[in-house]
Formats: sequence, structure tokens, C-alpha cells
Amino acid sequence: MAKESSKVQEFRVPFRDVDMNGEMFRAAYVVRAEEAVTEFWRRRKAKDDPFFNVAKVSCTFHAPLKLADLVQAHVAVSKIGGKSAGFIVHMTRDGEAVAEAELVWIACDAKTRDPIALPEDLRDWLYQFLD
Repeated sequence: MAKESSKVQEFRVPFRDVDMNGEMFRAAYVVRAEEAVTEFWRRRKAKDDPFFNVAKVSCTFHAPLKLADLVQAHVAVSKIGGKSAGFIVHMTRDGEAVAEAELVWIACDAKTRDPIALPEDLRDWLYQFLD
């Protein structure tokens, strides 16, 4: 199966996300990563996917973002487990790496919220974006 590329999403650092030193709040990187994964997920057209809970969020910082910086966020799948999927969001500014965030989602039953196996068609779809 040929690897499909994910769409690069852009955002400009807004005033509300900047601290008194002129740098983007660290928590805002996680918010932006979650937004990027949500946009990535919108390309999935299936309506019967399981409910997902966030199991892990981590972020590595390389360079601070400043007010009005234009940032590119590239989303890829970092791992596919039996019941979970990991996403990596690479954030760059002018080609320079500024941060990488990893989010791990656990598939759950919509009613009980108990972990369940990822459906095969979902796993196949995710493999297109494996980094």
C-alpha cells in the first residue's frame, strides 16, 4: 500500500498564546497539536469508528515560537497498536523544527468506555500515514 502524505496545516501564533517574554505558552503547543490531529482525523469518512480517549500527550521543544510566527504542523501516525494509535505532530517555522508533540489515543466502546481493539479498516487507513 502506498504511503499517503498528510496535509500540512498552518497557524499564526496569536497574542492570547504568548507570555510576557514574548514566547508561546508551552501548553499552547499541545493545544495546537490536538487541533492538528483533529483536522487530520476529519479526512476519515467512516461513521462507525470507536470512541477515543487520549492516553498520552508529550512534547519536545526545540526553539521558542513568538507572536505572529507562521507555523507549519505536519501530522503523521507514529504507531499503531492493538487498541491504540499514536500521532506525531512536527511543528516547523521557516523550515526549522520548533517542536514535536506525540498524542496516543485509545479506542474505546462508546457506551462503557472500555478499551477495544482497533477495527481492521481503521488500522488499514492509519497505515497510509505511518511515519
